[in-house]
Amino acid sequence: MTDIKEGPSSQAQAPEAMQQKNYSGYKSFSYLEAGTDFKSYPLSVELNRVNSTRVEVTSQQEARVRQLFQDNLMISLHDHCFVAPQDLSQFLEFRRWGRDFTGYEGLSVSGLDAVFDNLMNGTAMITSRGGWKWDDIVFDLGMRLSDIAHQEMVIHCKTTEDIVNAKKNGQIAFIASIEGAAMIENELDRLDILYGLGVRCLGIAYSEGNQLGGGLKEPRDGGLTSFGRQAVKRMNKLGMAIDVSHSGDQTSLDTIEVSDKPIFITHAGARALWNSNRLKPDDVIRACAEKGGVIGIEAAPHTTLTAKHPQHSIESYMEHFEYCANLVGIDHVAFGPDALFGDHVGLHHALTEALSIGASRGHLEYTEVPFVDSLESPAEAFPNIVRWLVKHGYSDSDIAKVVGGNVMRVLKAAWYR
Repeated sequence: MTDIKEGPSSQAQAPEAMQQKNYSGYKSFSYLEAGTDFKSYPLSVELNRVNSTRVEVTSQQEARVRQLFQDNLMISLHDHCFVAPQDLSQFLEFRRWGRDFTGYEGLSVSGLDAVFDNLMNGTAMITSRGGWKWDDIVFDLGMRLSDIAHQEMVIHCKTTEDIVNAKKNGQIAFIASIEGAAMIENELDRLDILYGLGVRCLGIAYSEGNQLGGGLKEPRDGGLTSFGRQAVKRMNKLGMAIDVSHSGDQTSLDTIEVSDKPIFITHAGARALWNSNRLKPDDVIRACAEKGGVIGIEAAPHTTLTAKHPQHSIESYMEHFEYCANLVGIDHVAFGPDALFGDHVGLHHALTEALSIGASRGHLEYTEVPFVDSLESPAEAFPNIVRWLVKHGYSDSDIAKVVGGNVMRVLKAAWYR
C-alpha cells in the first residue's frame, strides 16, 4: 500500500524539469487581490504532496528519458490541470466562485508540451447544482482563459502549429476541451460558439445521456440520436476533435461510423481487463483504430485496474496500455492520465453523485488506494510513463508515437489547421 503524507516534507525536493519551461513563478489570479476580489481558499501543494514512487531506471536510461523529452512532442490527451482546495468539504462552494487555479508550478516540471485540459465540466456549478449548463461552461472557460492570458508559460492552443511553437518557445499549449455536450442542448450553432471561444475537443456525452446520445451510465444506450449525427457532422466541418470516452458503447460506435474524421477516446482503458462501463470493449477500441483514431489510457483513481494488478498503480495502468497496443497497434494508443493537483480520491468521494462514479465503477472488488502511485499528478505522470517505457524496452520511435506523435496525426486530420 502506498503511503500518504499530510503535506510536503521540508526536505522534499521539487522534481527536476524534463524540459526547460518559461515559468516565472506566476500563481493563478495573482493580478487580483485575494480576499477582496475573490474568496480565498487554501489550495493543495502542487509538488511532493504524497510519497508517490518514481519509476526506477539506471542513469543511462534516465539520460535517454531526458533526450526523448527534448526530441519529441509530449502531449497529454486528457488532464485537469487545476489545483484543488485542501478542504474538499468546501469544494462545491469553492466552485461557485468559478475560478480554476491552474497548477503552473507543477506543469513547469511535467515535461508536457501540450495538454488537453478539460476544465471543470459538470462541476462548473455556478448557477446550477446539476452542472453542464451553458452559462456555467462559458463562465468556466472564460475565467480560465483570463488567468492564462496573464502569464507567459501556458498558451491557449487553437492549431497544431501552436503545439509545435509551444515546445520551441519553452511553453505549454493548453487545449481547451469539454467531456460532454449537454450544454449545447438542441442548439447546433452552439458548437460554432464553443469553437470560436477556443474549444478544440468535445465529448459526445458524459455519463448521463443528452440530446446527442447515451452516456456510460445509461442502462440502455440507444446510440447516437439524429441530432447527435448532425452535431458530429458539424464538429467535422468546424475542425473540432470528437471524444467518446464517457459515451455508451453504441453511441461510441455510431459516432465513429458517422464521423468523417478520426476520433479520440481521450481517457479510458480495456474492459477486457476490468469489467467496468468506464472502460471500452474491444469492438469500440478496434472501430476507433480502424478509422485512424487513438485511445488515451486513463489513470483517474480506481479506473484502469486489472485482475493481475487490482491495486491501482502505474503497473495496472501500463497493462491497459500494452493490451490496447497489442489489440490495435502502437499507432493508435496514447496517454490521457486524467490527473489533477490535489486529493483526487477525496474529490471523487466528494463528487461521487455529480460525476456518476458509482455507476461507472463496475462490480469487481478492489483495494482503494489514497492515490495512484507514480501517476499522482500531471507533474509526474509523463516522466514516469516514459521511464516505464524505456525500462521495458520500447524503441525511441514507438515511444515518440505514443507520447505525442499519434495524437498529432489525428489532430492534423480532425482540426481545421
